[in-house]
Amino acid sequence: MDPLLHRRTLLATGTVPHEVRGRLRRGELVGVRRGRYLAGPLPTRPEQRHLLHVLAAASELAPDAATSHVSAAVVHGLPVWNADLSRVHATRNRRSGGRRSAVTHLHAARLDPDEVVVVAGVRVTSTARTVLDLGRSLPFDAALVVADAALHRHLVTREELLVALERARRRPGAPAAARVLAFADPGAMSVGETRSRIALRDAGLPVPLLQWPVRTAAGLVVGEVDFGWPDLRTVGEFDGRTKYGRALRPGQDLAEVLFAEKLREDAVRAEGLGMVRWVWADLDDFAPVAARLRRTFR
Repeated sequence: MDPLLHRRTLLATGTVPHEVRGRLRRGELVGVRRGRYLAGPLPTRPEQRHLLHVLAAASELAPDAATSHVSAAVVHGLPVWNADLSRVHATRNRRSGGRRSAVTHLHAARLDPDEVVVVAGVRVTSTARTVLDLGRSLPFDAALVVADAALHRHLVTREELLVALERARRRPGAPAAARVLAFADPGAMSVGETRSRIALRDAGLPVPLLQWPVRTAAGLVVGEVDFGWPDLRTVGEFDGRTKYGRALRPGQDLAEVLFAEKLREDAVRAEGLGMVRWVWADLDDFAPVAARLRRTFR
């Protein structure tokens, strides 16, 4: 259901222009795009606000256009990190005619029928095409966040991505997209874990297993860790700000989750494994974490 109100609809139901202006001044309505309003405050998350702009722009696009690139990722519910959300992106199936305004970026590129789907009433590029478009146009780390998430959530298969890559082989940025797909892994469960994978690689550390289940000698799983190096008897954990919040069950207190996490960590260490933790701030300068990991490797 479209949460936006159209100016035409308001006027057709008897609201006069000065009443619309008054509601805007009082904050009862918030302008999203010219002639489109939201009743109430804007969402706090950038992706949620961008989705409103996508819904507002959808009616202005040509019938053969599809929401694409970072806007398509938002429609598909994929996380975007370090990406510009100031414009709504769309693609038309034509060789030329792309243009950019303050609020819209219209791309001109080949768009096959099976590369367009409808999500929540919006024509949008398929997940595979979206991942490829972003792999061609975003920096490696930002594009990998989307690719990892799409694979982890089973919104696309690696085979579908390879087909999309083959279609895009002559387009600008195709080699960059190929590098993203080669490194993409469905085991990364969050933006922080994807960025951690890149940091581990750039530090020259051995490739870890993702979501490694730690077992006792009897085969009992005592915990699953973000990163595991079984041969080196070491595990790594990325602690994001929302990690433990996501683990909360209805009615459960955060203290219970933190206590359960301590028990899990104790059980992992009891299996003779060294553990190294890091947080968001460490990803900007990973060298100290890498040094701790090397000291912990056995």
